[in-house]
Amino acid sequence: MDQASPQSASFEQGLETDIAALAAGIKDRKERITIKDYNERELVKEAIRAFPSFEHAPRASSAAAPAPSAPAPAPAASSASTSPLPEYAQNAPPEVKLEIEYLLDVALRHGIGKALAESEKSPYFVQDAFHDALTGRLYPELQRRGIVK
Repeated sequence: MDQASPQSASFEQGLETDIAALAAGIKDRKERITIKDYNERELVKEAIRAFPSFEHAPRASSAAAPAPSAPAPAPAASSASTSPLPEYAQNAPPEVKLEIEYLLDVALRHGIGKALAESEKSPYFVQDAFHDALTGRLYPELQRRGIVK
């Protein structure tokens, strides 16, 4: 991987920056929790919701960059286990599912802050499903890095 293109390197660096910011948000929330039995998946979702918006300072992006080696989606109980959508959004109208998938793509290609800013234009159902889908995509990577259990 020493021969990575500048676009790919920029993309990966941006994703690393976003994961580092999420890790800091998760750590902060863990330190403020007063109960012992908390749901780490919910902590990740809260950190995503509170993620700083970088729409005025966009990071370098590359629409032509190859797809990252993104974490696999969380296993779903439904038969559509390869879908990045949360189970409750599986039966949503096609345009709603496309909007959620678009926001997920924006988050992975252009940054979580940009995707969150874009999601503010969407109905609350889409926003919530996007947060859940992004949590599902990032949670395994956060586990691998020891940020969550």
